[in-house]
Amino acid sequence: MKKVLLALALCVSFSGMAQLVNVTSIERVGIPESSANKVAAISPQGDYILVTTDYNCGLTKVDLATGATQVITRAQGAGHDAHISSDGTTVVYREKSTKNRLQMTAVKSKNLETGAEQQLVKPTHDLQGVAIDGNTAVAIDKGKIAKKSIGEGKAQVTAPVLSTRNFKLYITRDGRTTEFMPAGDHRYIWASMSPDATKALFYCSGNGAWVCNVDGSNLVSLGKLQAPKWMTNDMVVGMKTTDNGEVYTSGEIVVADLNGNEQVLTGDDVVAMYPLPATGKIVFSTPTGEAYIINLK
Repeated sequence: MKKVLLALALCVSFSGMAQLVNVTSIERVGIPESSANKVAAISPQGDYILVTTDYNCGLTKVDLATGATQVITRAQGAGHDAHISSDGTTVVYREKSTKNRLQMTAVKSKNLETGAEQQLVKPTHDLQGVAIDGNTAVAIDKGKIAKKSIGEGKAQVTAPVLSTRNFKLYITRDGRTTEFMPAGDHRYIWASMSPDATKALFYCSGNGAWVCNVDGSNLVSLGKLQAPKWMTNDMVVGMKTTDNGEVYTSGEIVVADLNGNEQVLTGDDVVAMYPLPATGKIVFSTPTGEAYIINLK
């Protein structure tokens, strides 16, 4: 697979910023050519990515070592919040359909080694969230938890699950779902649990990104860090963008810790958006359908 190194400007932190990570290089990744393509997920080991369209249609696996591609699914909605199991063998995705003019969403999985497919949640109008906990795929549907094993062993959920409905945030613990809005009455999006399942990360439209404990205490602002994702239990990666009302005019990938320190990882050479972290890597997309890997030491 052809990889094109960007200019050094992309790898240099801006002056005055904290040094939170060490960037060794930034490489352009060869993905199926289309101005509508974007990266939907990266495997935990960082050996492959999943590519979808701007409308989240379908998923295609791209091997980062060889460039080989494999179509996982052509389902509508599959690229929205797609998940990969911790061992990298299974993809969990959504499949949208229409019934009696209502938009329905099913949750399915596909084993990349065997090709076996499984329906985890039948089509529903009230899907709130999807997650993976160990060997278990989890879905929150109408406030109720559905779980199925995607590997060997019994399905079990040990970590809290965050979900949203009508821009309200909910948390499911011990099979019970309750409203969870620690930052007040805002529109909640981009919610996820920390790797150790002790903290919640979310974004409030017009109010920025926040982190708090699972009981809602110790609320910490991360500023206008959009599309935030956990890198570690104490570090988050996100994006900061500007637009002119029609198109994005700038975008940079930013790492932040919970003490208010930030490090910008990209420069103005590219409009960098929607970062997704993995072991030693961060992948991001551009509005023109390109994908890049930030390699970390």
